[in-house]
Amino acid sequence: GTFVHVEAAEAVAVPIKDHFPTREQQILTLKTTSEFDVLVIGGGATGCGCALDAVTRGLKTALLERDDFSSGTSSRSTKLIHGGVRYLQKAIMNLDLEQYKIVKESLAERANLLEIAPHLSAPLPIMLPVYKWWQLPYYWFGIKLYDLVAGSQCLRSSYVLSKSRALEHFPMLRKDDLVGAIVYYDGQHNDARMNLAIALTAARYGAATANYAEVLRLLKSRDPASGKERVCGVHCRDVLTGQEFDVKAKCVINATGPFTDSVRKMDDQEVPNICQPSAGVHIVMPEYYSPDNMGLLDPATSDGRVIFFLPWEKMTIAGTTDSPTDVTSHPIPTEEDINFILNEVRNYLSVDVEVRRGDVLAAWSGIRPLVTDPNSKDTQSISRNHVVTISESGLVTIAGGKWTTYRSMAQDTIDAAVQAHGLKAGSSKTIGLQLQGAEDWSPTLYIRLVQDYGLESEVAQHLASTYGDKAFEVAKIAQVTGKRWPIVGKRLVSEFPYIEAEVVYGVKEYARTAVDMISRRTRLAFLNVQAAEEALPRIVDIMGKELNWSEQKKKEELEAAKKFLYYEMGYKVKSDQLTDSSEISLLPSDIERYKKRFHMFDKDKKGFITILDVQRVLESISVQIAENTLHDILNEVDLNKNGQVELNEFLQLMSAIQKGHISGSRLAVLMKTAEENLHRRAVIPVDRSGGGL
Repeated sequence: GTFVHVEAAEAVAVPIKDHFPTREQQILTLKTTSEFDVLVIGGGATGCGCALDAVTRGLKTALLERDDFSSGTSSRSTKLIHGGVRYLQKAIMNLDLEQYKIVKESLAERANLLEIAPHLSAPLPIMLPVYKWWQLPYYWFGIKLYDLVAGSQCLRSSYVLSKSRALEHFPMLRKDDLVGAIVYYDGQHNDARMNLAIALTAARYGAATANYAEVLRLLKSRDPASGKERVCGVHCRDVLTGQEFDVKAKCVINATGPFTDSVRKMDDQEVPNICQPSAGVHIVMPEYYSPDNMGLLDPATSDGRVIFFLPWEKMTIAGTTDSPTDVTSHPIPTEEDINFILNEVRNYLSVDVEVRRGDVLAAWSGIRPLVTDPNSKDTQSISRNHVVTISESGLVTIAGGKWTTYRSMAQDTIDAAVQAHGLKAGSSKTIGLQLQGAEDWSPTLYIRLVQDYGLESEVAQHLASTYGDKAFEVAKIAQVTGKRWPIVGKRLVSEFPYIEAEVVYGVKEYARTAVDMISRRTRLAFLNVQAAEEALPRIVDIMGKELNWSEQKKKEELEAAKKFLYYEMGYKVKSDQLTDSSEISLLPSDIERYKKRFHMFDKDKKGFITILDVQRVLESISVQIAENTLHDILNEVDLNKNGQVELNEFLQLMSAIQKGHISGSRLAVLMKTAEENLHRRAVIPVDRSGGGL
């Protein structure tokens, strides 16, 4: 296997640019090139894959994306690189060769993806808990087959765990009826960064790629020989400047995921829809919801959908749902989806673990672009295989498929395009072709970052696994902290390893909005919406400097990003929660008293208090506490770990203190003394004390 990889990658004779062009240069290339061989519409995994496949075959390639790279489904996936255990199950049950081939292909692609971007991807052990004796041999047989189909590309052999071993790995697991567990391996990756790596690699090989470039309509010309209308390019708009221009190409490829049909209708109004979109909601919870560096998956939920917890970026992703949906650029996770997942989660965890709605730190919905024959009604039975179609006028459409197989989908697409349009190009060169950041990456690269730059170990590990060998470029622009340690690298928020230098570097990587930065260059929005909101003002400041934003533009960016967090990342459904007073057993008079105390700190009636609120009150009574100590103090009470203490959490705390469940809470003592102190000084009129006027 490996020999083939090396050959394919070495056969690429295109010179690699060390630096990819700026977005402005790319737009200029798009405007001034008389004709491209291939123009790809769509900057998701599939579109970027197509552009990379085409450009490495020596074709003159362009790619247009109306939003940001990976802004659609590609960044909202389950983050798994998998062959599809359940497709194998279907293949065996129905003796279905088609399904078997999909699994076989996916496993080969899984191996390739782990090889070409080792910094962004890694094997992940996944545990299947077994609750009935007869299921043990049944699942064991299925999983062993999965290993067998993978052959030499099997990541690691699956194995069986006894009940006690399974509970050692994951003490929170429900104990009753547990028989044991089976552990198998699949891959996991940072999806939006992987997508970006593919796009940047294509740009380095010379593809003219541009985000925020929207295709408004297709251009057609009459073929003199046959008299037929042929697609010969697109008319597009630079979304950031509003400028419109034409881009000519011999072949146009439609790789727009859920929007497949809207582009097909630009070509031909009459064409029937082939895309049947389905929404999958995922939620993010604190890391203790998944076993230590191990996922948990159950193929048999109450309604036949797969449920899983997967550790990702030091958090846990849980999901997922599968429901027919309308196509939209801004899918929104609903409360019922989130509660469906939480209820499933409760079924797996032991009764002494309380699964709280407040533990949901972010939630998102991704639209699976399932491809159907117009006769099928049921979204579950649609094969996840991809379809390449070519219209009368020569528009090539690639639809369906899944993240894992983006490369083979691209290969099939470009093969079809080359044949249909008589382009001069050899075969695909992308097997074994290393992506941006992979070349000089090694698992110990982060140690050099710590030693050479004085970065914190956690930050260095994050940079190495995000940027690969380009992490040094980020470290070079990191600012000195002025502290003894770390020497460089100011964090955007204290509990995540993202640093300010990444924002500067993100602009080089084509980030043009604050949303690009919080959701795709860094993954903050996907990990914790409140942390993302806390980081926003600083992010907007840095981006504003890099991109010369006016104050007005900065305001708009901040608003747009807040709106994105509010609707698309689950902030709204989080803040719509009513205070759940069931656990709070306090007398009404006590509740009033504590509320008053709380509102002394929460001046603006936000419903929560942050470090800043506490600092303000402390200053007024001339008490000084170091910021990181304050962070710890709040953290003890901040049950849902969102960086702030809600009224409910404060009341829960006071209730627990009254019952004697808790003693020595620093925050409770601090707030009480502050209140007493302020009462003693209450003679000062309030309006006078603010600002010293």
